Amino acid sequence: MHAVMMTEFGGPESLVYGEIDSPAVHPGWVEVDLRASGLNWHDVLVRRGRYDSPLPHVPGADGAGVRTDTGEEVLILPSLFWGNRSQAPGAEWQILGDTTSGTYAERVSVPEECLAPKPESWSWEQAAALPLVGVTCFRALITRAGLTAGESLLIVGAGGGVATMAVHIAVAVGAHVIVAGSTASKIEQAQQSGAASGVLHSAGDWPAQAKKLSPDGEGFDVILDPVGLWDRSVAALRHGGRLVVLGANVAEEVRMDVRGFYFGQYSLLGTTMGGPQDFRGLLELVVERAVQPPPIARIFRLSQAAEAHRALEAGDSFGKIILLP
Repeated sequence: MHAVMMTEFGGPESLVYGEIDSPAVHPGWVEVDLRASGLNWHDVLVRRGRYDSPLPHVPGADGAGVRTDTGEEVLILPSLFWGNRSQAPGAEWQILGDTTSGTYAERVSVPEECLAPKPESWSWEQAAALPLVGVTCFRALITRAGLTAGESLLIVGAGGGVATMAVHIAVAVGAHVIVAGSTASKIEQAQQSGAASGVLHSAGDWPAQAKKLSPDGEGFDVILDPVGLWDRSVAALRHGGRLVVLGANVAEEVRMDVRGFYFGQYSLLGTTMGGPQDFRGLLELVVERAVQPPPIARIFRLSQAAEAHRALEAGDSFGKIILLP
């Protein structure tokens, strides 16, 4: 089969397209002929060597395709070996494409529990864009934060894959959504997806500006921070609010006012992707509430994976970048 292989860690040029053997199939695993693969920032970190992936290696976490055993059209949950506790992943947990060959290929092999039916009305590109950001947002907003209809939500980082999908899920459950973004165009696009309004997080007082946009001006019930600015975003919470943290691509360390935090009665919730139970909940929500699919920014051929990574790292796209075999 054809695939994108890393023989070394480094820049986009380390992604080389060529022909390799099909992946090994283990008991309880299923082969999927991929119709589309989705890019995530996680793939960039794999390419740079952050997760010490074995070399040579096929990266890629997201994908959708056809089961080779039954012919069913499926999505792939990239969360492998979650374990038996829904509260947190077990010691064996990993993301597809970390150490297990991923979706930058014509075919991939995954545990059967990581497959779910593709939404009938969605294109292959939309389906491949959903799993990682979808299950991550569902776990963050629904499983962890317990976001419900009528509550207010601030999403930091409008335009990114997680933030965009979070808008779709929050709107579907009936929440009032405000975003903080890097450009006016990204805020406008978030509004087209259902957000009520937004602020530029380049402004020094953006938490205060966002807080004024909360329904009563007293702050948000929930703030989703997928970028690492939560030492600042906490200032936009109402007393008793919940701050959900799931990323650190802007900052990996923060300094907090501890006294102010506990007097505010805030909840700080760490989260990461999600397991099969979250995946099932996500797809039920997609069907029952007609959740919008992730927007597609650009589409590349599998052989253009290096170019696709350059586009991802440029950071000027709204929506997901997709590879087609």
